[in-house]
Amino acid sequence: MRKELLFIVLAGMTVAGSSCVAKKKYLEAENTISGLRKTNADLKEDISNLKERLYMMEDANNSAANELTSKDSLLYLKENALKSQEQQLRELQAMIDRQKRQTQELHRKMQNALGGFKSDELYVYTKNNKVYVSMSEKLLFPSGSAVVNKEGKEALGKIAQALKDNNDINITVEGHTDSIPIKIRFEDNWALSVARSNSIIRILVNDYQVVPEKLTAAGRAEFEPVADNATPEGRAKNRRTEIVLAPKLDELFNLMKTD
Repeated sequence: MRKELLFIVLAGMTVAGSSCVAKKKYLEAENTISGLRKTNADLKEDISNLKERLYMMEDANNSAANELTSKDSLLYLKENALKSQEQQLRELQAMIDRQKRQTQELHRKMQNALGGFKSDELYVYTKNNKVYVSMSEKLLFPSGSAVVNKEGKEALGKIAQALKDNNDINITVEGHTDSIPIKIRFEDNWALSVARSNSIIRILVNDYQVVPEKLTAAGRAEFEPVADNATPEGRAKNRRTEIVLAPKLDELFNLMKTD
């Protein structure tokens, strides 16, 4: 009986000890699981933070790429605009050079055609890319008259002959007087200067078949002198008619309109 009792007591102690061990292991397992859960939560938070940073980096990269693309496009447009301007400048310079050569050739032709006249009767010069044929009053008109004399008509015939192959020029006939007011036939020096330019234009058109669309009549009266009106010599130089030959600038104006 005593042996059986002893066995029961030992068995109970063994069970109690086993129960304590199991409980301890259970608590340890729970602590481990709790730690793993916290670690897992921390990892999820880190992953979420990393994803957010990744998204931010992707947005920044996309913005930078878009900005770079925009800058590239702007640079491309600027380069094309610069190339276009350079091409227009080359074309403009080519036209200016061509007109200069045309003016020089026209000046040469006028000098050759009119070389037989004295310098105080007629002379040819160039100014502002235009050719001027300056003819004195004594070559063209009697004093105070707008009727062209024989020698004047011959000079105009030579000018018309030199111009016959030049279709791309404009011709302005400018009348000039001295500063002394006119007293007969005309109202004033304006009227005299315009009447003289009109007379020359009619001779160029009617006698020498110069195309009228090329021609313009202008009167400057005494307001564009080339010499001092205080002396007889100066007044004689101011009493003149100038035929102004200018290359047409239509092509140049059209190019400038495209800018």
